[in-house]
Amino acid sequence: MQMLQPPTWAKPRGYANGVMCEMAPGSRMIFVGGQIGWNAEQQFESDDFGQQVRQTLENIVAVLAEGGARPSHIVRMTWYVTNKREYVDAYPVIGEHYRAVIGRHFPAMTAFEVAELVEDRAKVEIEVTAVVPSETPVTPV
Repeated sequence: MQMLQPPTWAKPRGYANGVMCEMAPGSRMIFVGGQIGWNAEQQFESDDFGQQVRQTLENIVAVLAEGGARPSHIVRMTWYVTNKREYVDAYPVIGEHYRAVIGRHFPAMTAFEVAELVEDRAKVEIEVTAVVPSETPVTPV
């Protein structure tokens, strides 16, 4: 098992941003812990739902890259949102940001409305599981 931490990010307290595990020879799974819409210094730059989604997706891609994975390796996403109406109303902008960051790759997804997230300003938290085939290099992309 290997912890995944982008080198320019502030160190997490009490959790890992990502973990990579070896599976069959050469293949691996990456589990990206719940990412939120703050930057590498753990600061929110926006309270806009769409912008937080974009930053969250960018954070996911950064953690995946530490394990040599790409968005196309994502097999599962779980979204936690603090306001279902705000989430639904933002579908068009979420779609734009999703395609810009993740591309036209659509893994299995689940979304939950939650009362609140640990970070008060966070409006969305997304966790991801990725499966990286054996022919993909382990070095960060």
